[in-house]
Amino acid sequence: MNLFGANISYQVSGYLSKILKDISLHENANKVMYEAFGVLNFFENQDEFEELKNALDSLIPIVSEPDRTEYGDFQTNSNLANKTTLFLTEKGVSPQIIIEPTCGKGNFIIASLKNFNQIETVFGVEIYKPYVWECKFNIIDFFLDNPNTRKPDIKIYHFNVFDFNFKEIQKKCGDKKLLVIGNPPWVTNSQLGSLNSNNLPRKINLKNHSGIDAITGKGNFDIAEYITEMLIKTFQETTGNIALLVKNSVIKNIVYEQYKNKHKISDLEKYGIDSKKEFNVSVEASLFLLTLNSQSTFDCKEFNFYKNDILVKRFGWISSNFVSDIENYVNIEQFDGESPFIWRQGIKHDCTNVMELDKLNGHFINKLSEEVELESELVYGFLKSSDLKNIIASQTRKFTIVTQTKIGQETNYIKSNYPKTYDYLFSHKTFFDSRKSSIYNNKPLFSIFGIGDYSFMPYKVAISGLYKTFHFTLVLPQEDKPIMLDDTCYFIGFENIEFAVYTLILLNSQKTISLLESITFSDAKRTFTKEMLMRIDLLALSQNISSSELQEAIHNLNLEYGLNVSLKSWNEYIKKIKPIEEKQLQLFT
Repeated sequence: MNLFGANISYQVSGYLSKILKDISLHENANKVMYEAFGVLNFFENQDEFEELKNALDSLIPIVSEPDRTEYGDFQTNSNLANKTTLFLTEKGVSPQIIIEPTCGKGNFIIASLKNFNQIETVFGVEIYKPYVWECKFNIIDFFLDNPNTRKPDIKIYHFNVFDFNFKEIQKKCGDKKLLVIGNPPWVTNSQLGSLNSNNLPRKINLKNHSGIDAITGKGNFDIAEYITEMLIKTFQETTGNIALLVKNSVIKNIVYEQYKNKHKISDLEKYGIDSKKEFNVSVEASLFLLTLNSQSTFDCKEFNFYKNDILVKRFGWISSNFVSDIENYVNIEQFDGESPFIWRQGIKHDCTNVMELDKLNGHFINKLSEEVELESELVYGFLKSSDLKNIIASQTRKFTIVTQTKIGQETNYIKSNYPKTYDYLFSHKTFFDSRKSSIYNNKPLFSIFGIGDYSFMPYKVAISGLYKTFHFTLVLPQEDKPIMLDDTCYFIGFENIEFAVYTLILLNSQKTISLLESITFSDAKRTFTKEMLMRIDLLALSQNISSSELQEAIHNLNLEYGLNVSLKSWNEYIKKIKPIEEKQLQLFT
């Protein structure tokens, strides 16, 4: 049956109808509910009490529930909640106070009541009113089925978690053991914002990103990460544990920020769950468990929730480096340093329909299936992540229009110098005007990003940021013009092919692969980032490769791809990649 949009069992509806029948004031009803089930302030006011009494007389059959998955609302099923609390008891967790910051229908609260035998107080917070009712109904149902179970004080708050004052609860904890348990929303702030949701923290730059990083993707953060960080900060000096079901990216970010935050937490553990089975959603997620009020630690052990006695790996901070596999990393730590070359991201235009072209029978065709007539000067070959499969790339299936040579450059020159290109672009101006990213605000017509002198280097060594393959590609010119890459790719540009080939060989070495395997996370949205690639120390790699290995690799590339590269520029290359301090020191020796 359905009451106030919440499911209610016949047992609970019948009980409430009977026990509340002769009660007229909500204060008296609250006393009865507290004595029977430990629930404090079951009714918030008289109107709510009378509304429920009237509704009990006109219950309707259960109807389909509203789909709240778009809000990141994946309700934890009773079986998983029960397994989680049983697992915690096996770990020695025995709380006196339970907090469920986004309690939903109350499955974690019910599982806690069932499996923890020392609970004195339970606090649940939930923004969605129908779930508040259903949580209360489920608590009644549980105690009606288990009348001899200990009944702690229970308070369910109808509240936005971002506005709730958890510090007031923290003050009341004293030396009692706390467990914060739950399943916060699995969405980002931008996703909830696009849904016009009120379930958002106030707009802040959570990680203090500056400039374009704050405007683009880095300013976006996971709601569960915000909640988890807020709970850790609030309860770090309280004895107890936090156990939350969150996306793996949240756990990684919390561990990453721990180096800076130094919260009083330890025993960080991640237990991977099967999200498809448990929630019917394709998201990498885990149970994140940690101990509060303890000496700060900076690494996290990773297990499988269903085989939790087998350690998968340990990730986190070693010295001042953040790595995905600590045990493997120690063998190749010497190659984790600083790249002598700056890794760049490819072109960002957010206007695929207009800017990306195919070539058919000598004619350019855009994504709108329009045949396009352009001057050739601003048209360049274009590679995407999926094109970086081979060792060498010298031909492209796609082309793009490059409107600027540097960010912010005025584009008026196109009208006078390349009238066909200008007419084409201007005729599709609405596509450019509808680009959502604020980076294009107040910029010249047809602006792009990820463009600079480096984009026009004839030779590039590139890697896909999206694919989970540890493989670098040498990008050669096409028809005497440099090939461009899209913004899912990262690359280093070179004026001469020798330096590009030497770099390619070093980057495709087993030592580099081992390093990247130890610092990348397979479940990340982007396997590789600029920050990660900038950690590859080419100088250290160059000092650990023999002349014979280099010669053999160059010979194979020359033979297979028709190159004409030798080792004659190797010493010059080594000088180029040495740090400035080391070069200056050599002047005095």
